[in-house]
Amino acid sequence: MSESERRTTQGVEYENVGEEYLEQRQLQKGAAGWVLLAGLGVAYVISGEISGWQFGLAEGGWGGLLIATILTAVMYTAMVYSLAELSAALPVAGAGYGFARRAMGVWGGFLTGTAIVIEVAIAPAAIATFIGGYVESLIGFGGPLVYLLFYAVFVGMLLYGTGEALRIMFVITAAAVVAIVVFVVGMVPHFDSANLFDIAPKDAAGASSFLTSGYLGIWAAFPYAIWFFLGIEGLPLAAEETRDPARDMPRGLIVAMFALLAFAALILIFAPGGGGSATIQASDAPLTDAIASPKAYGGKNVLFAFVNVVGIAGLIASFYSLIYAYSRQIFALSRAGYLPRWLSITSRRHVPWVALVVPGVIGFLLSLSGITGGALLVLISVFGATISYVLMMLSHIILRYTEPELERPYKTPGGVLTSGVALVLGVASVIAGFLVDPRVLIGTAIVYAIMIAYFAFYSRHHLVAQAPEEEFEAIERAEAELR
Repeated sequence: MSESERRTTQGVEYENVGEEYLEQRQLQKGAAGWVLLAGLGVAYVISGEISGWQFGLAEGGWGGLLIATILTAVMYTAMVYSLAELSAALPVAGAGYGFARRAMGVWGGFLTGTAIVIEVAIAPAAIATFIGGYVESLIGFGGPLVYLLFYAVFVGMLLYGTGEALRIMFVITAAAVVAIVVFVVGMVPHFDSANLFDIAPKDAAGASSFLTSGYLGIWAAFPYAIWFFLGIEGLPLAAEETRDPARDMPRGLIVAMFALLAFAALILIFAPGGGGSATIQASDAPLTDAIASPKAYGGKNVLFAFVNVVGIAGLIASFYSLIYAYSRQIFALSRAGYLPRWLSITSRRHVPWVALVVPGVIGFLLSLSGITGGALLVLISVFGATISYVLMMLSHIILRYTEPELERPYKTPGGVLTSGVALVLGVASVIAGFLVDPRVLIGTAIVYAIMIAYFAFYSRHHLVAQAPEEEFEAIERAEAELR
């Protein structure tokens, strides 16, 4: 490649690519309006209401999980308002990577993007184990064949096309919402506040029936409280496939967030309040186990069957949408050259098929691993997510000060104070992840180390100049030469 086709700036090298390169990496434009986006935002997360959050009961008791959930709700609400501004101002498929790239350069963009990849690639594997748990609860059979079936079917559906996938996702999510409403209505007659506090207190500072593991239990419950909301931050990944990102993205994010706040509150109160915290604290199928608990219906019934069957839709919705999310994040990083470029090749239907299939195979293998299990996969996914939260909120603050003239169709209420609150709570969440289980830090560090080595020794010398997230670098360089 000639010197005219390469340039070096700030320790990285850019290559100019031909039109054919970008033609092979085109997403479907205008596939979603704000209603579908709001549905996608709920879909990302709704499995967190079906399963995953209950492990926080074992760590902190109902009181510890309640406090952790309130704090994480504040963090996510502040973060969503901040992301609404960033996604309207910078509507690119790279989303968090694109925001951090703009604010903190290539290393900031790379570290943010890879943290998001860890989050959204691991999360479907965790959800697959929960789907297996609900299927086994229903028919007495789960495990590897169930995981394989769901990966094959839903990766296949996303390979068919984006618009079609988002509409199917919306229908599945609506069914999951119905299941949650029916579950809550069915548990109301059996609600007893004593059921919330039926886990025996441990020998810890500040331990009580409210805080069964004491004050540290609040912190330990953080990663599981995050599971109530984890994934909503992935909505900006759909920016390049949205009709009007400046208008639709903020509206979709905010509507989805407030719906999730309501669902989290209802589940946290009525699942343990009806079936007992002790009953569901280690369950892979907490809603159905709450129904069958002696404190509720005392066995399987019509409600049990309905919530089991339709509740699986909630797990499917998040499983399906997070597969979509990892494909778009990997697509953006690969298109720009941060990850191997072949991962961003799209099909004739403008679907990044390689970025769908390869992580899907890895996720399936993770779901099979006996040493990981659903709870640990949740923690690893959350750990990757919280790292990205810190970096994205830092990006919001930096851009407010370094680029005050950047066109912002939507502005975050409270400005940097709002993103600052999310930043502080994000740092606390990162620490909480490896406080619960050191394997989280070790596992994530290994994955990060491999990715960083690839970037440091190879890909930073082969970035793509024409990638949307990188083009502003060339624009700024040209403007600097004119000054």
